[in-house]
Amino acid sequence: MPKPAKGPRLGGSPSHERKIIANLCKQLITNESVVTTETRAKRVRPHIEKLITKAKKGDTYNRRLALRVLGDREVAYILFEELGPKFAERNGGYTRITKLPNRKGDNAPMALIELVLEPVSPKQAVVKEAEKVAEKAAESPESADSAESAESAESAESAESPESADSADSVEETEAK
Repeated sequence: MPKPAKGPRLGGSPSHERKIIANLCKQLITNESVVTTETRAKRVRPHIEKLITKAKKGDTYNRRLALRVLGDREVAYILFEELGPKFAERNGGYTRITKLPNRKGDNAPMALIELVLEPVSPKQAVVKEAEKVAEKAAESPESADSAESAESAESAESAESPESADSADSVEETEAK
């Protein structure tokens, strides 16, 4: 039994909502940006992200799944042959939603949803590697500090006992060498 969508629908019925989402996906694929209401932009984002992920895989099965949603072979061709290779290096985050001023007639909040076609900067990968190195470096001094604190605790204990004062001096001399 089909479950109703949570929250208000974009259209009157579930089929109307599917058509609205499919049409917005088609327009976004062909024009690379669409001005629509904020709610519609937020609702279409996961659908277009999944379609682009299918286009990146590029096999027949995923092409048929995309055709089922889009219903247009020309748009599916653009998606798989042009957009799929453009997003090959990007792992998610294919769209960007920018808020615009409210619509004049009914004061509805508007937004621009667009495809992020800029190439992924290698700087992001370098930052991730630097974070990993910093984490390893942070772990290493802690273990070194704990070893030094253990040595200092041993020397403090030996300094407290008068009979081992000579041995403590000899230990300090060997550590200095």
